[in-house]
Amino acid sequence: MKPVLAKLYEKYPELAACANDIDKAFELMKRTFREGGKMLLAGNGGSAADCEHIVGELMKGFMAPRPVPAEFRARLAEIDETEADRIANNLQGALPAISLVSHTALSTAFANDVAPEMVFAQQVYGYGKAGDLFVGISTSGNSANVLHAVRVAKALGLRTVGLTGKSGGKMKGLCDAVICVPWEQTPDIQERHLPIYHALCILLEEEFFPS
Repeated sequence: MKPVLAKLYEKYPELAACANDIDKAFELMKRTFREGGKMLLAGNGGSAADCEHIVGELMKGFMAPRPVPAEFRARLAEIDETEADRIANNLQGALPAISLVSHTALSTAFANDVAPEMVFAQQVYGYGKAGDLFVGISTSGNSANVLHAVRVAKALGLRTVGLTGKSGGKMKGLCDAVICVPWEQTPDIQERHLPIYHALCILLEEEFFPS
């Protein structure tokens, strides 16, 4: 077992029940990034904040440095030798991830003009490509706007991962991998989602940016 996961289950023993699904989610994420795909994320309320949090850990260094490749630094020097080092020294390796919850103009326009529960689905339809991955976060597993986004993602050929609570709700039967933390109240569920996605982000960083 990877040290990150051993530490997770030591600190949160109840999450050992989710081990197989966490492993499956990691493999789907790893495959997506390995093949040049991107991650799209959506959720409501506290789960929306979690989407933003995950993007923050993937799009820059989290637990380790992520220097840009030497060949990229060289290409910058060909464009502007005086600024190349400054730019390269302040860029970090990124795993492409987009939180759908913060696109205010689009989401409010679509909610007002078309259908509020279809906002995330519209974004997935516009951004998603076969081989990408959609992560839906819903403590109930029944958030209509997240479920519609999952359905559209699957129709487009995206991989799908869900983070939810004990029952899994409707999400459990839709996503390719669903991590159902064994709690029923929203604060308890969200409290366990955070260490899970932190662990996943660390695993991805170790995979793609080895020290």
